[in-house]
Amino acid sequence: MSADVRDILDIERANTPEITRDSFLATKKRNFERTKHASRRPEGMHREVFALLYTDKKDAPPLLPTDTALGIGAGYKQNKARLGMKKVRKWEWAPFSNPARNDAAVFHHWKRVSDDSTDYPFAKFNKQLEIPSYTMTEYNAHLRNNIQNWSKVQTDHLFDLARRFDLRFIVMADRWNRQQHGVKTVEELKERYYEVIALLAKAKNQSSEKKTYVYDAEHERRRKEQLEKLFKRTTQQVEEEQMLINEMKKIEARKKERERKTQDLQKLISQADQQNEHAANTPSTRKYEKKLHKKKVHHQPRPSKVDSVVNAIEIGSSGIKFADLRGSGVSLRSQKMKLPANIGQRKVKALEQAIQEFKVDPAPPPTEDICTSFNELRSDMVLLCELRTALSTCIYEMESLKHQYEAACPGKTLNIPPSLVPIKSETLDPSAN
Repeated sequence: MSADVRDILDIERANTPEITRDSFLATKKRNFERTKHASRRPEGMHREVFALLYTDKKDAPPLLPTDTALGIGAGYKQNKARLGMKKVRKWEWAPFSNPARNDAAVFHHWKRVSDDSTDYPFAKFNKQLEIPSYTMTEYNAHLRNNIQNWSKVQTDHLFDLARRFDLRFIVMADRWNRQQHGVKTVEELKERYYEVIALLAKAKNQSSEKKTYVYDAEHERRRKEQLEKLFKRTTQQVEEEQMLINEMKKIEARKKERERKTQDLQKLISQADQQNEHAANTPSTRKYEKKLHKKKVHHQPRPSKVDSVVNAIEIGSSGIKFADLRGSGVSLRSQKMKLPANIGQRKVKALEQAIQEFKVDPAPPPTEDICTSFNELRSDMVLLCELRTALSTCIYEMESLKHQYEAACPGKTLNIPPSLVPIKSETLDPSAN
């Protein structure tokens, strides 16, 4: 490509040897010898592993890691330690005492001469539990226990062990003096200790400030017995239990399969009912039903719209039926105020308008009394909206009947008695009161 650029720019090219047949064959021969002496990668060995073993010069891999070949530095062997010219700090073998010990024991350790503090640095971790104490008067007045045969000497020994071992009851039971005080189990030691703590707190009026711990010794004994029985099970018992668990899983699987088949059967029955309803709505069937209906209704009086509205109010629900969440597990109390899903959008919008009209909080705090009262209020609001709709329908029906009578009998007017005139809807407005 450089030769082409030189030809375009009219620049003289350097004298290059002419490629002949002999020079071409000599180059091929050198390349063949180079590939012949090159080591081949064994079959099945990865390329990365082979590169770690051999290089082009067939040098052996280094025995020790080095960075001299990478040009990073002068190598590890040429690095020298850079020691400062500062003076070395002096140390001394100094005595110290641990404030957690009461035997005035003295220990020694190395410390710097410049450190002036004589306190043991790990003394801040010496924390002990506060074990309450009692007097002879308090014991006779509140702590005497004749039921479990605990004497004052035994109680004193128990609290002494509690102070020594920081309520490690396993160690306390091991160090319990059985020769003088008899045999006591861990549960008995715990029960007596927490009983004394509760009685002292009650006597000193500290039960309200600090919560007392109640220890159930009988429950702890049963728990340990069950664990011991579980640990001592034989191989046959374990296999039998596993077999029973597998049988229970099979029973649950069969139960779920029966429930699934029952649901499929119910779907088929509902689909068949829908098909029957669709067949009943065909033109021929509708004509036949209309003829029968005309024959039945021919001699019956036609019900008015007022009667239909009144019947709808009497037969229909008197408001909203909220869901009962008693048997549905854990739930929030605010779920009781949630509107049911079977309420139409018209009722929901009418309820929202009524809430705004009466200036009621749409989301009050869901306490028990507020939930009940708020649900009853919304139910009454829905009933009020339905009564308003029925009232306006009645007024419209009476006005239309009056006009029909005046059109059928010219010159005559239908006088409706005042007792039959419905109340105007404006009187239901709360602002009118």
